[in-house]
Amino acid sequence: MQDNATEVTAAGIARLAGVGRAAVSNWRRRHADFPKPVGGTETSPSFALAEVEAWLRYQGKLAEVPLRERVWQQLVGHPEGPVAALTHAGCVLLLIHDRPTLWLEVSAGSDERLAAMLPGALEQVLAPRFGVTSARRGAGAVNSRSAVNSPGAVNTRSSANSRGDVKSGAAVNEPGAVNTSAAVNTPAAPTAPAAGIRPDAVNTPSPVNTTPTVHTPTVHAPAVHTPTGPEVLPSAPLLRGAAELAAEMGGARQAFEFLLGRHLDANPRQYTLTPAELAGLMADLAGPARTAFDPACGTGALLRAVAPRPEQELYAQDSAPDLAAVTALRLALRTRATVRAAVGDTLRADAHPELRADTVLCHPPFNERNWGHDELAYDPRWEYGFPARTESELAWVQHALARLKDGGTAVLLMPPAAASRRSGRRIRADLLRRGALRAVVALPVGAAPPYNIPLHLWVLRRPDKAPAQPEVLLADAGQFATEGRGGPDWRAVRDAVLDAWRAFDRAGTLDERPGLARALPVIDLLDDDVDLAPARHLPPPTATDGAEALTAVRERLGETLGLAAELTPPPAAGARPVRWPLTTVGELARGGALVMRTGGNGGHARVPVLTDHDVLAGTAPSGTLPESDEEPVLTEPGDVVVPVLGGGSMARVIDDATGGAALGRNLVLLRPDRTALDAWFLAGFLRGTANNRQASSYASTATRLDVRRLQLPRLPLDEQRRYGARFRALDEFERALRHANRLGDQLVRGMYDGLTDGTVAPD
Repeated sequence: MQDNATEVTAAGIARLAGVGRAAVSNWRRRHADFPKPVGGTETSPSFALAEVEAWLRYQGKLAEVPLRERVWQQLVGHPEGPVAALTHAGCVLLLIHDRPTLWLEVSAGSDERLAAMLPGALEQVLAPRFGVTSARRGAGAVNSRSAVNSPGAVNTRSSANSRGDVKSGAAVNEPGAVNTSAAVNTPAAPTAPAAGIRPDAVNTPSPVNTTPTVHTPTVHAPAVHTPTGPEVLPSAPLLRGAAELAAEMGGARQAFEFLLGRHLDANPRQYTLTPAELAGLMADLAGPARTAFDPACGTGALLRAVAPRPEQELYAQDSAPDLAAVTALRLALRTRATVRAAVGDTLRADAHPELRADTVLCHPPFNERNWGHDELAYDPRWEYGFPARTESELAWVQHALARLKDGGTAVLLMPPAAASRRSGRRIRADLLRRGALRAVVALPVGAAPPYNIPLHLWVLRRPDKAPAQPEVLLADAGQFATEGRGGPDWRAVRDAVLDAWRAFDRAGTLDERPGLARALPVIDLLDDDVDLAPARHLPPPTATDGAEALTAVRERLGETLGLAAELTPPPAAGARPVRWPLTTVGELARGGALVMRTGGNGGHARVPVLTDHDVLAGTAPSGTLPESDEEPVLTEPGDVVVPVLGGGSMARVIDDATGGAALGRNLVLLRPDRTALDAWFLAGFLRGTANNRQASSYASTATRLDVRRLQLPRLPLDEQRRYGARFRALDEFERALRHANRLGDQLVRGMYDGLTDGTVAPD
């Protein structure tokens, strides 16, 4: 066995064998020949995957592991880490996508032969797609594992520009920090001509730091490099598995999206995602583009939303090399456009200084103080004013405008404070006067992280001529927020915002839409505050029939309370405890009495999505899934859906109204054989508190339910139906209570609003 073979934790072993963590601990104590740990810690050891599989197979304990799970275990246990493994897998999947016959030739034979031949084969694909040079050729190449100790290199863990759709976890280091992976093997500060800096600004002391800054040349290497044979060898089993996965899932792109989605789901605290619906809205606001640029690309959600066009060029940059590489691979697998993704801190070391794009889309990092304020005081990008140290977002706005051609459009996701902070009022005023800022759109709460804040979209256009009587569009889509965790009503947001923007963009003005949008003359905003928050300038929606509407809500509440009283369960009859013979969901699944499916990460069908919040709250499907070629799991009447996170005991039987919805994440679907299992009997016993407690495992921050370990009694079908009828009556009573609670909240809120805005009389 190689010293750096793929490793797996005890939790991974449990998944491979289809057992709980406790069983793995027992095996380690009882079996002297159980594989010894090869890494990890004393409390959380890791084991060689090959040794574990061999031992499980010898003991007859190796479950039939789905291909997806096997490949995921190989990726997450890779000796170089999951991100390096994901990049290697992405390179091979791109080879399979572009040159499938070449992959078949390379993959024939041993792993050593594969490692020897693969770099040359990859270079035939990566070089024309990304302009890649081999890591073996030295200067200018990007090496995913090498660290560079040269001054001025960019720190890969910086959050300075890794928020396109993913924000890397750590904060920005001080200027001159070292790039810890995939670094360019040359100094990273640009020359004056390359960065667009005035010659007289080079080597000029900044207003704060009196030490002269010496700018040295930069060679911005592509984000993806051709790995060497020794780098590839530990990945050989993973690469072969990824090829099988591509065949199973119908394509290399689908396989890469699946692996990336699993990685993002497994590390939710490390990444800040931009929802696909928001990315699509931003791309639609910008319009069609032959050349598009994302200076803080993350994993490429915004550029993936750009509509394909012939001879399209997509440019990207991110300070985190792993994110830049992921973006390049995702885009190359999705489109035939030219992809130019670079590594580096965009504000300090712009990789595309000569670019003039049709569109710039950006989700920049928020509230960054170490964005380069001291070093960039004389940068020519600050056409509208030098941003304060606390106004990093306005630095990104001006960088986006500087990379646009005349008449080009930029759309940036912004924190709401950027529209009103006093430190940025002069820049906002100049953006308005010169016609660069065209629209500010307030999104609903929950549109993107941080989910408790209504973020803004700024639509900017590089002026090709000064407008005679400039106006700016202010829109507020906050009314389309929903209670579910699936986000706002994206269809309503999209329709309202795009309709208002397109009408304004055509005419330069817009008839007022109360509570939603209005076009305001720029002169009306140029006061001491230059406050652009839409809510402060939009008239409230017209209040009509307020009292009548509240009367209707009150009547519905009375009816619902009456129904709840009728459905109240009769007095409970006592009975002696019964000890039934028990079975588990896992045993029933293996015996064919039911089918288990888990929620997906995406789907090509645009159907409502049932989320775990919908199941817990008893509401209609409210979520969405990222669009992909993955086949969604569609519910059917009679299915039982169980949430696996949160520690609550809940199960929901799908009815005719909910049937056909796609199954969301963190949900497990059980489809019983109706000749053997009653759905309501199954759902009722799965909700038992003791049952859930014994089937749950506990992490540091969450409780996860192992649905396979849930128990229910072995009873004849007629007896199951007796219990099922009682469980169904309890469910109807619970629904009535929930409906009454929602109507009561609506009535109370409506009364407060009506009394305070004058539409309801106090007597």
